[in-house]
Amino acid sequence: MKSAVNVSARGAQIPATMRAVVFTGPSAFALQEVPTPRAGPREALVRVRASMVCASDAKILAGKFPGTRFPHVPGHEFAGEVVTTADEPFPAGSRVGIEVHVGCGTCERCREGMYTLCLNYGKRETGHAHIGFTIAGGLADYTAVPIAALHMLPEHVTFDQGAWTDNLGVALWAIERGRLAAGEHVVVIGPGAIGLCATQLARALGAGRVTLVGRGQRLARVRDMADEVVDAADVARLRAAADLVVEFAGTADAARDAIALARRGGRVVLGGATGAGVELSGVDLSTIVRGNLDILGSLANPKGVSGRALELLAQGRIDVTSLVTHHFPLERFEEAWRTFTERRDGAIRVMLHPQAAA
Repeated sequence: MKSAVNVSARGAQIPATMRAVVFTGPSAFALQEVPTPRAGPREALVRVRASMVCASDAKILAGKFPGTRFPHVPGHEFAGEVVTTADEPFPAGSRVGIEVHVGCGTCERCREGMYTLCLNYGKRETGHAHIGFTIAGGLADYTAVPIAALHMLPEHVTFDQGAWTDNLGVALWAIERGRLAAGEHVVVIGPGAIGLCATQLARALGAGRVTLVGRGQRLARVRDMADEVVDAADVARLRAAADLVVEFAGTADAARDAIALARRGGRVVLGGATGAGVELSGVDLSTIVRGNLDILGSLANPKGVSGRALELLAQGRIDVTSLVTHHFPLERFEEAWRTFTERRDGAIRVMLHPQAAA
C-alpha cells in the first residue's frame, strides 16, 4: 500500500508514489512506480482522470523529438482534477483540461500571444514548458503542471471530453487561421482525431459545405461528421473547388493535394507536418502565385483558443465522445499502445483511465 505524504485542501490523501508510463529510452517503455510529483510555484498537482495516446507520443518514443530527455513520462491529451495548488483561480477540486504549450511570457512571440512559438523553447528556467514533451505529462496517476496550462471544464463537459482540450484548440486555430466565412466550402484532409475536430468545427462555425478527404477503415465511422466523404484516391475531382482547405494528414502528398484543391483566391492551412523531415516538392509555383492563394502554416493552439473550443464543446456543437474508440485502465497501457499504433479495429483515439481498475 502507498503511504500518504500529503493531504490536499479537500482532505484527499496524496500517495508518496504513483504509477506512470515511462519512456525509458528510444523504443522502450514500462509502467513503473515513481515518486508522486509536488506542485511548485505557479503549478497545480492534477489527479489524472482521462488521458489519450497521440501520434506525437510515437515520435517521442522513437527518439525523434529533440526536446525530450529520457526517462520521460509522456501524455499531453488529458483532463483531471486539481489536488493541490497555491493559486486561487484553480482551487483543489477544480475540474480541468490541459493545453500543452506554456510560453516564457516575456519573449516577443509570447507577448504577441503566440506562446506556441516561444523563443525560449525548452528552457524550463525561463518558465517555458511543453507538457508531455519537455516536462512530464499525463499518462500517470498524477502530474504537476503550470497553472497557465489549465482550463476550467464547463459544467456539462466530462473528464473524457475534457481530455480533448488541446486537440480542439489545435483544430480551431487552424480554422481561424483560414478565416472561414459563413457559407464557404471547406475541405479537410486527414480523418484523424484533429482533422475530425476541424471538420466538426467548420460546420459549427457556419461552413456551407464540409468535405472530408481520407482513406481507410475509419472513414465509415465518421461519415455523419461531414457533408461529403471522399476517398483520397478520388481527390482529383475536387480540384480548385474549395474556398478553404485544412490539412491534418501530415504528408507531402496531402500538402500537394491541399494546394491543388483550393479555388483561385482561396486559402490553404497546413497543420499536419509538425515533425521535421517532410519535404514538399512537385508543386508548380504558378499555381500559388497566379492563383493568388494564401498558404498558411498552423502550429498548435495559441491565444487561449482551447478555451473557446471548450465552449463549443459544452454547447454540444462538437462530438468527441464517438472519436474515442477504445478505453483501457492505465495498467493495460501496452495493449492500448498497440491498439493505437497498429490502428486495430479502426482506432481513432485510445483513452487511458488511471483511476479505473483493470
